[in-house]
Amino acid sequence: MKRYLLSIFLLCLVAISGCTVDNRPVIGIAWREGLTGSSYMGTYLALEAIGARPVLLGQVQSSALTYADSKIAPEHIDSLDFLLLADAERVKEGSFLASNAEEVMRGIDAVVMTGGEDISPTLYRNPQPWHGIEAERDYNPTRDVSDYLLLQYCIENDIPTLCICRGAQMLAVVSGAELIQDIPTYYAKEGAVYSHTHRYDKSNPDAEHDYVSHDVVVTAKNSLLHKAVGTLTIEKCPSWHHQAIGSLEGTNAIVTATTTTNGIEIVEALERTDTRFVIGVQYHPEVVLYKQDKGEENLSRFMSRDEALLYFQALKEAI
Repeated sequence: MKRYLLSIFLLCLVAISGCTVDNRPVIGIAWREGLTGSSYMGTYLALEAIGARPVLLGQVQSSALTYADSKIAPEHIDSLDFLLLADAERVKEGSFLASNAEEVMRGIDAVVMTGGEDISPTLYRNPQPWHGIEAERDYNPTRDVSDYLLLQYCIENDIPTLCICRGAQMLAVVSGAELIQDIPTYYAKEGAVYSHTHRYDKSNPDAEHDYVSHDVVVTAKNSLLHKAVGTLTIEKCPSWHHQAIGSLEGTNAIVTATTTTNGIEIVEALERTDTRFVIGVQYHPEVVLYKQDKGEENLSRFMSRDEALLYFQALKEAI
């Protein structure tokens, strides 16, 4: 009898030891179609590195629009691939309450918005016409709507959120700001020479098609960004963008970091003042993880792996 009870006890121990519980925080990566790019892959690797469980979120869809094969139906999109102005207004007025955002976010502790395409200018607080640069025509209205509504949900429900590059621009748009649609054009309008600080020169066939590197100055002491990185100068930031965040005046967001080149200041980071942790960075800390994983040889041009992970660690600690 004793031997039988001992056997049962040992079997129970084996069963218990074989049942592992995953207590890692679940951090969602905002829905996107392509999962092989450096921004998505770098984010996935960064979240794993900090001990979180990365999950690709489902697409957030607006009930004000119709969809076909998980894409916004053509009748809502113009010839430039913008969301039509009337439909953009419906999305903004209807908000995340008229969507499946709550279902998509079930069981999610925090969110990362990754880099990608330009945002339909019809979604700006004051919609703008197309910038007219054919080589820079890169829009995805289905993703625009998904990201817009997801960010609204996260802000309203105080979900810790880290927004990278396009994500930072979407944070500005959701907060009621506008975007500078093309940085070189903006420099020219201001009478300044642009030295392609934020992305390689597309007009130069000999330019290296890789992330550029530049320093960023933290302008808001004791901001969430400052607390996360622990310095007022963030060196060697990987950068890849031709658009930028405009004025945040009159919004619930503040500028926390900038870069100034040839007398022109460009916003590099922002954060909401009405949430625990919703911040955006215009540069790409996650790409360091991607480059390291690929074994690329130019890592010394960019911030270190430990420095890159500070952003994701701060997100995790905000949960």
